[in-house]
Amino acid sequence: MSSRTPSGQARTSGERAVAHHGWAHALVTVLGGLLAMAVVAGLGLWAAGAADLPDGSFAPVVAATMVTAVGGTVRLAGSAGDLADTQAGLTVMPLSVTLTGALVVAWGFLRPLRHRAVAGAGELAGWAGRVAALWLLALIGLTLAARHTFDISLGDDTLGELGDLFGASPKVGFTTDVPLSVFVGVVWLAGVLMLALLVSRGAPLPAGLLRFQASVRPTAYAMVALLLACVVIGVVIALIVAATKGNARETFAVILLGIPNLAWPALTIGLGATWNGRVEGPFGLPMPQVLDEVLRTPDISELNLRTLAEHDGRVWWLLVADILLLLAAAFVMAARSPARVRAWQHAVHMAVALVLTVFMICLVGRISAHYGLSVLGIGDLGGGLAGELFLRPRLWGAVGLAVPWGLVTGFAGALLARHVRRRGEVRSDSGD
Repeated sequence: MSSRTPSGQARTSGERAVAHHGWAHALVTVLGGLLAMAVVAGLGLWAAGAADLPDGSFAPVVAATMVTAVGGTVRLAGSAGDLADTQAGLTVMPLSVTLTGALVVAWGFLRPLRHRAVAGAGELAGWAGRVAALWLLALIGLTLAARHTFDISLGDDTLGELGDLFGASPKVGFTTDVPLSVFVGVVWLAGVLMLALLVSRGAPLPAGLLRFQASVRPTAYAMVALLLACVVIGVVIALIVAATKGNARETFAVILLGIPNLAWPALTIGLGATWNGRVEGPFGLPMPQVLDEVLRTPDISELNLRTLAEHDGRVWWLLVADILLLLAAAFVMAARSPARVRAWQHAVHMAVALVLTVFMICLVGRISAHYGLSVLGIGDLGGGLAGELFLRPRLWGAVGLAVPWGLVTGFAGALLARHVRRRGEVRSDSGD
């Protein structure tokens, strides 16, 4: 007679199912994530006008966008003949594409593990390893495809004739740093899979880690919900802008490529953080227009509640929105936690989580782009062709502000959730 318990039998059957179907599920997970990213990137680039790029460069540009979305490095290089020089650079993560890929991959990773209470570390490592192995192969192919060179027209006027005379028709090409991009892409995948396990209440954990789930999982879930809520609000605002003020195609390009690039820094600005930036030349931000107005100055500009409010007083609603969003996130965190967790512990958990979230936003929200052309040492010959755009946070100031915000809203959220019945605990009327 077997001494195996029913739960042990269920766990064994689950392990066998994952082992039997592991490679097929892993392949579907990886292909699903890549396909979703390709569709979002392709539609966003099409809306941005990239379909009109010369020399069949649209597909490589989509591949390059997907590489940068997982943290990879795309290097720009230019040439304009023997008498001319071009300079170009681009550093940005298209976070709409990033978020889409992360959600699809996380869902595919968790699906075979659902309805399980506990999973062995070896089983989880094996399942993640299958996904990582296929993801690695896909990344190598993607980085090799993300390279192209195309001409940039100077027009049919005197400038174009001068370019032809000096053999200075500019070319811009891009390529990827394959080893670095593949390494960072695998690290990105590891982060997505780890966060998926932390966020999902139904995902199994090894027995040795179960004692951490009461404090970590509710907090991780609340922060992911906070970030997704910011994106949803950003999409709604963008759709309103597209419907009322025109520029619908440009607005949809922003939604499909980089709405978190706007929504998540806006969250930190509402907390009081400052970002430094500048816009020059043809670069610009189609929405919101106030950002372009603040940043288009001769010197480096400060982007915060004060400077934005000087151009549009409605920006102060960011502060109200942050208060409501953080209170909601703290309430969700407390409501999903066991009742034995005290209010001051919720405050500490919220502060730590918000610090990590703001730190992540500051790392992935940076933008830098520049392009310039010179002939015979004459800079900016192209006039409107040359330009610069960058946006970077004051990191430690933003992180420092997250601490008091997290403590106050975490404590308040715990008080708001004190009468909510908690999982596995008897209701307590104690506020501490």
